[in-house]
Amino acid sequence: MTRLFGTDGIRGVANEEPLTPDLAFRVGRQLAATLQAEHGAERARLVIGRDTRRSGPLLESALVAGLLSAGADCYTVGVLPTPAIALLTRQLEAHGGIVLSASHNQFEDNGIKLFSSEGTKFPDAWEDEIERRLGGPDQAPRARGAGIGELVVYDRAETDYVDFLCAAFPLDLGGLTIVLDCAHGATYRVAPRAFRRLGARVLALGARPTGTNINKGVGALHPEALQKKVRGSGASVGFAFDGDGDRLISVDATGEIRDGDHALAITGRHFATRGRLKGQVVVTTVMANLGLDQALRAAGIRVVKTQVGDRYVYEEMQKLGANLGGEQSGHLLFLDRAPGGDGVLSALVLLSVAAETGETLASLAACMQKFPQVLLNVKVGSKPPLETVQGLGERVAAFEQELGGNGRILLRYSGTEPLARVMLEGPDASRIGAMADELAGIIRRQLGR
Repeated sequence: MTRLFGTDGIRGVANEEPLTPDLAFRVGRQLAATLQAEHGAERARLVIGRDTRRSGPLLESALVAGLLSAGADCYTVGVLPTPAIALLTRQLEAHGGIVLSASHNQFEDNGIKLFSSEGTKFPDAWEDEIERRLGGPDQAPRARGAGIGELVVYDRAETDYVDFLCAAFPLDLGGLTIVLDCAHGATYRVAPRAFRRLGARVLALGARPTGTNINKGVGALHPEALQKKVRGSGASVGFAFDGDGDRLISVDATGEIRDGDHALAITGRHFATRGRLKGQVVVTTVMANLGLDQALRAAGIRVVKTQVGDRYVYEEMQKLGANLGGEQSGHLLFLDRAPGGDGVLSALVLLSVAAETGETLASLAACMQKFPQVLLNVKVGSKPPLETVQGLGERVAAFEQELGGNGRILLRYSGTEPLARVMLEGPDASRIGAMADELAGIIRRQLGR
């Protein structure tokens, strides 16, 4: 069978192969069996939540049915950000956590994302075990009578998460006007609630989910509305989250977008001056802007890069004993605070730096000067090795020679969508734009759909 698990769980169009209720039911059964075997537990306990997609309840009911039929207990928490599920998995001492979300994808898509008992990404070996079980006869337990799993509606989940955020950063935000763009997604209630509790005047965008408007022209991937609102309202700062709430894009008071690279530069340099940056290292990915490298190295901070994906950043941070890492896209890892990316918590970290320094986000962001960068997405019908695409390697080599070390070219496939990504950096924005168009055209002609 084709492998189901990608870099961020199982993704696909909801109610189409492979992401059907039947699959969700079978995954539930094999997940329960895997956790019971790995933990030596007679009865597994799981926390399950979702974002605002219309397909969420459909897949959740099937997944829960599978878990209960295999004798696992389920704590359902409703619509909550991905990091809240990770937190509650640890808090409730569950054996695992499940989030039904396709993050930043369009509403038709959905996904099944799994967490370990520590609230971290599910181990690859356990995903492999579930895949193996799904490919063979169903040997998961078939519970009877009192052995059937118990369904618990945990209605304190939202309050527990907001309590955690406000206790982690007991800031006084009185006098600040903050615009929050919740992407019509999982943060639409908890983010405004947390910032208001801390005293801020909150203006909310993207906080009216319909089940079909998640990420549509709003949120971390579309911060233009946030920019306009910040400028028009005279707000102190704006924060945009994605559909499942694990990434952050900021807008300063001048209306300028500050992405994950800015956040890493600001927090990395600040933590280093306060003796709070473990190992004097920041972990990021190959997508990070060259300006981030310069800003951190100027402060004596080592930069380590991984392939794209917050799970790879996390794994490298664990190896190095680092406490700060993340991606340009806004996945930020503050491992002293949480086991994974958390958009709301990341916003509070930035506000805490501003409070400690007495500076605004705009002035803090001046520590980093970005190189012009172009990123193009090309829809593809297949994903052969890019080095086999005729003529592509030759043009890349010619462009790299032209850049002469003052820029870079990165070509890769998306791990979750049928896309090839073409990224270029260099000192001349118009020239790298032309280079990117040419490389994207070669890929489109040969692999486009």
